[in-house]
Amino acid sequence: MTKQSPTGRATRLDLKSSFTEVRQQTEWLAEPLGAEDQTVQSMPDVSPTKWHRAHTTWFFERFVLAENQPGFRPYDEHFEYLFNSYYEAVGPRFPRVGRGLLSRPGVGEIAAYRSVVDDATLELLDGEVDPGVAALVELGLHHEQQHQELLLMDIKHVLSLNPMRPAYRPRSLPAPSMDAPAPLGWIDHDGGLVDVGHLSPGDGSFAFDNESPRHQALLHPHRISDRLVTCGEWQAFIDDGGYERPDLWLSDGWAAVTANEWRAPLYWEEIDGVWHRHTLGGYGVVTDAEPVCHVSQYEADAYARWAGGRLPTEFEWETAAARSGGGSTGGLAWHPRAARPTSDAPEQWIGEVWQWTSSPYLGFPGFAPAAGAVGEYNGKFMSNQMVLRGGACITPVGHARVTYRNFFGPASRWCFAGLRIASDR
Repeated sequence: MTKQSPTGRATRLDLKSSFTEVRQQTEWLAEPLGAEDQTVQSMPDVSPTKWHRAHTTWFFERFVLAENQPGFRPYDEHFEYLFNSYYEAVGPRFPRVGRGLLSRPGVGEIAAYRSVVDDATLELLDGEVDPGVAALVELGLHHEQQHQELLLMDIKHVLSLNPMRPAYRPRSLPAPSMDAPAPLGWIDHDGGLVDVGHLSPGDGSFAFDNESPRHQALLHPHRISDRLVTCGEWQAFIDDGGYERPDLWLSDGWAAVTANEWRAPLYWEEIDGVWHRHTLGGYGVVTDAEPVCHVSQYEADAYARWAGGRLPTEFEWETAAARSGGGSTGGLAWHPRAARPTSDAPEQWIGEVWQWTSSPYLGFPGFAPAAGAVGEYNGKFMSNQMVLRGGACITPVGHARVTYRNFFGPASRWCFAGLRIASDR
C-alpha cells in the first residue's frame, strides 16, 4: 500500500472526477478491439484485454466496496476467483497462464460489471469520504493506469503474431528517417552522497510504497549519456555481430540469446536488408533516430559493454534526471511507434521508453510492506527482477515521475524498454 498523506489533499469532487476519467480511459483504450481481440492470450506474460478491464474493476469491488459499502453484495461470486491477480491473502485465483481460455464472461458482461462497480464507487464517494477509503481509491486509480499500459503492451504482442499485420489504431507512419541523431553527450557527476527516493508523505503527492523511504545513496564519479540509444545505433551493434559475440554477454544473457535465437529487438524483421518493425500504429521501416525499444536487460547490458560503457544504476539515473528537471515528454495514452524521434525530447528522461538500469529490484533501507492483502502490491516481487526508470510513450499522462520504479525480469522484451549508457570516471 502507498505511503502517503491522508487524501484530504484532494477534494471529494477531484477524486470522483479522477475516478471517472481513469475508468473511461481504460474503455477508450479497449474500444478499437473486438471480442475476439480481447480474449487472446499470446504468451503466459500477456493477459487478455477483457481480463485487464475486469481485474481493475475487481480491485475496486474487493478493496473499496466490499469493506465500505453497506449491504455489499458481489456482482458475481465467481469473479473473485477469476479476476484476482496475485493477492494470496484474498484467496485462490484462476491460473495466470489460462486467462486466454476464459471465453466467458464475455466483453459485454465485463462492461456491465464495470458499470455497476463504477456507479457504486461514485455513490460511496458522494458522501463524507474516510481518508483511508480515499487512499485506497487513489491507489486503485494508479493501479488501473498501470494496467492501461499493460493492456497496450499485451495487445501489441497479440496483434504482432497475426500475419495480416493488423494495427491497434491505424495511423500514417512518418517517412523513415536516415538522419543521424544528435551527437551523444555526457552528464558528469563527481560522486558523493545523494538523496534518492520519494518524499512521501511529506510532500503530499502520490507514490507507490517501493519508492520510499527517501534515503541517501553513495555515488562514485561517473557520467551518463544525455539521450537514449537509438535504433540506428542498435543496428550498428547488430552489424558488428553483437548478437554473435559471447564476450559481450552475461552468462544468463547468452543462454537466452542462444535458446531464443535473438538477432534483433522484439518486433524487428529484416526484409531485403532493411529492418522493419511492428508497432501499435502499423508495420513499417525502422527509423534510425528513434530510441530503440523492446530490448531485454540482457541485451541492454551487452550493448552498453559493446559501446564501451555500462548501464547506469537506478540512483545514478534518478540523480541525473532530477537535476535536469525530469525532461518529461508528458507521456501519451498511446503512440503508433515505439517512441518519438530524438529531436522531440532532449535528454528523454520520461515518456519515451522505460530505461533499464543495472540495479536489482530491492526494498530501500527501512522499507516494509503494509499489512494485509494490499501490502502484496510490490514488496513480494523483490526477487529476480531488475529496475527500470523513466516511463514510456504508452505510460498514461501524469503517471510517471523521477522516483517511479518499474521492474521486470532481465529477459523480458515485450515491455517498452530501451536504455541509455553510463561509464565510470
